[in-house]
Order: sequence, then structure tokens, then C-alpha cells
Amino acid sequence: MNKSLSQSERLLAVGMALTLCAWSGGASAVVDGITGPIFNLTAKADYISTADGNSILSWGYANGGGTMQYPGPTLMVNEGDLVTINLTNALPTHGTDAPLPASIVFPGQNGVTTSCDATAPSGSQGLLTCEAAVGQTVSYTFTAGKPGTFMYHSGTQPDLQVEMGLVGALIVRPNAVNPGQAYGHPDSGFNQEYLFLLTEMDPELHKLIESGQRTAVNMTTRHPVQWFINGRNAPDTLLDAGVPWMPTQPYNCLPRMHPGEKLLLRIINAGTDLHPFHHHGNNSWTIAHDGQLLESTPGAGPDLAVSDYTITTIPGETYDAIFEWTGKGLGWDIYGHAPGDLLQPNEYAPDHGKPFPVTLPNQLDLTNGEFWSGTPFLGQFGTLPPGSGGVNLNGGYFHMWHSHNERELTNDDIFPGGMMTMLIVEPPSVPIP
Repeated sequence: MNKSLSQSERLLAVGMALTLCAWSGGASAVVDGITGPIFNLTAKADYISTADGNSILSWGYANGGGTMQYPGPTLMVNEGDLVTINLTNALPTHGTDAPLPASIVFPGQNGVTTSCDATAPSGSQGLLTCEAAVGQTVSYTFTAGKPGTFMYHSGTQPDLQVEMGLVGALIVRPNAVNPGQAYGHPDSGFNQEYLFLLTEMDPELHKLIESGQRTAVNMTTRHPVQWFINGRNAPDTLLDAGVPWMPTQPYNCLPRMHPGEKLLLRIINAGTDLHPFHHHGNNSWTIAHDGQLLESTPGAGPDLAVSDYTITTIPGETYDAIFEWTGKGLGWDIYGHAPGDLLQPNEYAPDHGKPFPVTLPNQLDLTNGEFWSGTPFLGQFGTLPPGSGGVNLNGGYFHMWHSHNERELTNDDIFPGGMMTMLIVEPPSVPIP
């Protein structure tokens, strides 16, 4: 691994190695989801798996009559689309508990109309929105008035139903601009984009629901011990999207980029706790908050963007941030160039040809991490002892991205795990789908 880590992060990296061995290198550089503007979702129950080998009953939204998934399908629309979501409630009855209605609310979307508003209404009006009884279908319609990253979630007993898994992401893309922009300004441009939907769970509450003891659920004593990015906890975050042994958790989180590219982080805190999301390697620029570009005047672009190495995500809020990495500030040539060699694309020119500043110890004096390629240079491989390395497929640089709450790096108090993934800076010649 071409990066120094703290002792806890070293242990976590070792724990990730076997998972990365299973990674095929096919992780997508776009956000996985389904395209609208008409969506048919079903509220269902099924089981999710956690990286410590447990299985947890959860509720979630399915695409049509498909498999329930956690989180729900990421909904993709364009600015100005007339969006319709038809929700069918297929939640089961657990034990003798009374069946619960299901619903959806769309924070950040204006003018939402529902089938409860019709002359012949379908559904019943709840405290927050139109609700579907078990076996019933309700509809929601709104115009996606502005681009950005948003959340959708249950509006029926949301403290319980979001905990159970009825939550997902809504992405609105800007109209009539470069498709590589998050908003209608070129300073929101990006080369790669990834979703980071952050959640947490208390499995004991899920056991009570499963056993038909919903009246015993006390949300004031809730104690999460599982933390997720896109419905998976580490090291499962690094597996390919759609692996067959995780049918209810199809989304992964393995960001990849080339030096000099701009990576868009779409971050959603869909839980009820603070999750300070920390990204090694460089600061990021938070360009938007809750779907609002951080600009001083219309058309100025994100001139009020905030630079930091940790984004303190607040429950229910969303963030769009741009991350770049060029090797600037290292003081040596990341490619191992001689002074007369040609520059690589987006290479940090002031360090071109500068030698590596130290002499590496003898192999007999080293313990080689699984991500170490045998050389400090990007895209190169050196001699390694038998049984060492093998996880760094392309000679890339690995940077750990994770929650900065220490306990959130565990799976049910077992370290390592939790709300964590890796960024891989790939050599320019390596394709990123």
C-alpha cells in the first residue's frame, strides 16, 4: 500500500485484503440505480447480511415486483421531469402485530401531490403523507425542480420504518448542460461519481419486529451496532455491485479515479446519528448542501464551497463534494520518471523527475501489506516475497475512507468493519468503467 497508516487503520487494511482478492475490478464509476421519471416501488420484508456473518430482518423498497433491497433503489431523474412514484405495500404481518401502512416522503421536493388528493382517493392521509395499507397502492407526483442529491424515506412512523430500511436516494441531474456536471455550472463538473448513503442499525429492534413484539420496541433506548455505506458494511463495501450472495444489498462503494480527475461524492446521512465521513489523501470541496449549490449569487458557481478532510454529515442532510488527487505536495515523482521523460496526463508537473527521497529498507526488514505493489511508484510492480501483496491489481494507490467515529469501524463491536471503504487512485492507463 503506497501510503502510511495509523495502527488501527493498518489492522483494518489487513482485514480488507481477502475481500479485495474477490474484487474483479469491475466496480462502476457511475451511481447504480434506476431511471425514471415513472417508478413502481414495493415495500417488502427480507433479510440482509452483515460482514460478521449475521442476518437481519429488514424492510425495504423493491423495484416493481423484484427483490427488496437495502437501501431502496436509487431513483435517477432529470431536472424538470414530472416524476411519478407508485408505491405498493407488501409488508408482512409479523406474529400478532397489526399490519402497518407504508409511504414515502421526498425532502427537498416541492409541490408533491398524492393519490389521497384525488376525487376518488387511493390510500389514507397520514400525519406526513398519503399512506398505503397492506395490499394497497398509492401514488406520488412532483416536478423535479432543481438538480442535486436527495433522500426519500417512509413518512409512516419514520423513526421505526427508516431504521427497518425504508429509505433510498434520489438524484436529479441538471438539464441542458454537460452531462458531467452535478449542477448547472461548470465548476460542478466531475469525471467520476459515487454515492455514499450512510445508515446505522440496532439488530435488537429488528429481532423484536421479527418475533411480533412491535409494542416492545423503544426507540429511546435504540443502540446501533451496525454501520453501512449503501447498505453494506466493510469489507463487503468493496465487493462488486450485484454479487449474487447479497441479493438484497446490490450496491457497493469502491470509488476509483485517475490522478488529476475530479471525483464527485454524493453523500446522504440517512440515519439518526452524526457520521463524520473522513477521506484520506486530500481535502474535498463541499459544493452543495441539501441540493443547494453553495454560491453567493445565482450563476456564481460554488464560490462558497468548503474545503475539509472530514465532512460532518448531519442526519437527514445531503452533501455534494469534489475530491481531487494529483500527488501534489509529495515532493517526488509518483511515476518514477527521469527528468527528460514525457509527462503523464494530469501529472503534477513541478515534481516531474524528482527522485524518491528515501532509500527503502531491505526486504528482510519489511512487513509487506496486501496493497503494497513492491514499489512506491504508481502503476509499477516490484519484487515481493512469496505470499506478500497480491491485492493491488494495477499498482494503484489506496486511501481509506471511513467514519471518524471509532465505534463505527466495527461490525457489532467487532473490529474491523463498519462504515468504511477504500479509494483507489489508478494509473492513467487503467480503464474505469
